[in-house]
Amino acid sequence: MTSNDQRPKTPVIRRTLSGPVQGLSGGGIERFLGIPYAAAPVGELRFALPALPESWSAPRATQNLGPTAPQAPYPGVLGRLLPTRNIIGDEFLNLNIYAPVPVPGALRPVLVWFHGGSLAHGSNAIELYDGSAFARDAVVFVSVNYRLGAEGFSVLEDAPLNLGLADQIAALEWVKANIEAFGGDPERVSICGHSAGGNTVAALLVHPRASTLFSRAIIQSAPLHAVPVAQARRMTLRIARDLGIGATREEFSSLSFQALLASQERVNGGKNGASPLNSVGFALALDEHLVPVDPFEALLAGAAQDIPLLIGTTLDEARLWLVPTGIAAKINKFRLAVVRRKLGITTAAVRLFAQHRPQASPGEVLAALAGDKLLRVPLYMIADARHRVQGQSFVYEFAWSSPVEGLGAAHGVDLPFVFDTLGTDDARAVVGGTAPQSLAGAMHEAWVCFVSMEVPGWQPWDLTWPVKTFDGKQNPVVCAPREDECEVLS
Repeated sequence: MTSNDQRPKTPVIRRTLSGPVQGLSGGGIERFLGIPYAAAPVGELRFALPALPESWSAPRATQNLGPTAPQAPYPGVLGRLLPTRNIIGDEFLNLNIYAPVPVPGALRPVLVWFHGGSLAHGSNAIELYDGSAFARDAVVFVSVNYRLGAEGFSVLEDAPLNLGLADQIAALEWVKANIEAFGGDPERVSICGHSAGGNTVAALLVHPRASTLFSRAIIQSAPLHAVPVAQARRMTLRIARDLGIGATREEFSSLSFQALLASQERVNGGKNGASPLNSVGFALALDEHLVPVDPFEALLAGAAQDIPLLIGTTLDEARLWLVPTGIAAKINKFRLAVVRRKLGITTAAVRLFAQHRPQASPGEVLAALAGDKLLRVPLYMIADARHRVQGQSFVYEFAWSSPVEGLGAAHGVDLPFVFDTLGTDDARAVVGGTAPQSLAGAMHEAWVCFVSMEVPGWQPWDLTWPVKTFDGKQNPVVCAPREDECEVLS
């Protein structure tokens, strides 16, 4: 059931520490949309750490989706595949809650969702991320908006770093303090993020306060690194040069959201900053306050071993950026050699991947190499490291092939299955109209079981490398899939 459900709904009021909110109840689910968890980041609060929202006394209407963080749509064909929802307004530091009708004396597990989008796109207003199916299955679902692009991840001389991540921490603090009013258990909070949202989840996992804010984590198809400040600052400096201003809070604050967004687009040259092959884009910066260590290195060293982790990728991650865009068709053996050197991939790896895919073009071989090098192999390394310190990890791979635009099992194709939202327009744009509902049921159930009971339905990672493979057929657990390809990329 999505937010377009037409069954009758009745108003319902719940009380937060900031004031009462009025949502809608229907079909056993209560929805509260656009609740501010922090003050609007405008005026003196622009490029500042999130502040508490102003309180209110009369019930605040939360029946409609709230404003979204300023952003531009994806360019070209990606704009048809990856939805963008722009709702104008200053109070875009808001969250949505989808909750089963509370039962006295029974608190439900909570799942907090951080959307992806290269730290520059995405919102909780995207229909694909409707949380009704989680609420239907006795989970209190919370989806969070946070600052994006220049507003959230600029590196300015006199402003805090990683403001979008600071927003996420503020949202988790809000959940801890308020979720019981919606029937949620503040001691059973799981966090989940996809792509750039998964990158922030990795950073949250190794944050000193992690164990006080959540107890489980899910990372879907995400890079796991933060980068040095000088590297993270490249995008900020390009914007500053484009606009002829200094990279300072004062000068960036003097410009409108729209002016900074226009500059971001010019700096990117119309390219997709989310591409793993594109060096232009925003990134988490190493930061003594919020990201004191690289999440990948910290997890390798055994950080967060007491927090159960569900983590995985899709089979064909990089096809999203290479196939529908036409880039793969332009890759010949020479260009493949150039890119593989840039990614630190050996010629032996290229030969092995090509041998295993005799019908694949050089561009398709590159897509397989890039996805594994950047996402799958680091994931396995983390799962191995956690196993050595008795940390519990559950690893999956999404392998169902979408017929749309030659995507296959590309980055993001798994999302409507996890959310059980195959019937939405957003989902059909990526998976078509005949995607198997049984696969959505299986993936969604696994996420619900992990959030509710810490066990998604298969054994935790060990020396046999068990990987739950969601292929839409038998969905088997495969031990050490494509082990030789992992080894040649390690």
